[in-house]
Amino acid sequence: MKSKIVIVGSSNTDMVVRVDHFPQPGETLLGTDFMTAQGGKGANQAVAVARLGGEATFVCCLGNDAFGQQTLGQLKQEGMDTSHVRLIDGAASGVALIPIDKHGENTIIVASGANALLSEQDIQAAASDICQAGILLMQLESPIAPLIMAAQIAHENGALVVLNPAPFPKDSLPEALTRYVDIIIPNETEAAYMTGVKVTDLDSAGKAMAAIRQTGIPHPIITAGKAGAYTLNEEGHPLLVPSFPVQAVDTVAAGDTFCGAFCVALTKGMTMEESIRVGNKAASIAVTRQGAQPSVPQAWEVF
Repeated sequence: MKSKIVIVGSSNTDMVVRVDHFPQPGETLLGTDFMTAQGGKGANQAVAVARLGGEATFVCCLGNDAFGQQTLGQLKQEGMDTSHVRLIDGAASGVALIPIDKHGENTIIVASGANALLSEQDIQAAASDICQAGILLMQLESPIAPLIMAAQIAHENGALVVLNPAPFPKDSLPEALTRYVDIIIPNETEAAYMTGVKVTDLDSAGKAMAAIRQTGIPHPIITAGKAGAYTLNEEGHPLLVPSFPVQAVDTVAAGDTFCGAFCVALTKGMTMEESIRVGNKAASIAVTRQGAQPSVPQAWEVF
């Protein structure tokens, strides 16, 4: 497999505050430990790829503002190719507001800003890199039309198309996109949205993955937090690849870390199950640290 991984997606500045519990409507809470960190599902996954030794090329849009300039500088420091990161005058960079409760769980409110301006022209500008990629990795914090174009280019040039369907759209995933997807990585909630099957154990995960396969996507992987991740073995039987037991302090970007690590492992020639195990290990390390991109481990910690 070619080593290049092209990530198309979002970039946000995360504003994180720790709270005892999530606020109820009308409730004012006093939080603690406010911090800002680089985030956004696309950027998180690109950083995971770069930090874990992958050849990352990131395609996204930022506002030409203080947040955007700071973000671009940090992305460059990670060693990825940022030649397709577009700064847009007059647009605000994306931000995410993230309360984290005492159990390490989070809720996220995203103001997309420049992320919503990713266009088919951005994909056309990156087409040569997509053609040279082994893997195209995408999420759903960006407009769907450019994602479809990127997936088609990747598919027609022999790249694996990996989709993390988050946040899951109000309507179902468009067939115009899924027809090109080789590997889909929803969490349990997203898998339930896709299939109508509530994933609670190996049996229900097997039913959900069978339903996903019926949509034409050959390789479903359902991440299940501290339990690990479900997949199908070569015989089509459901399999749980267990996670690594840790004490979670912040689950932000755990799924993104999994996706990036999984893709890097695939480009290193590992099997699907081995690559999931690598993803689990990377995500288990990430949840022991605060912040989105600050929590992503280095290659020496995982491989």
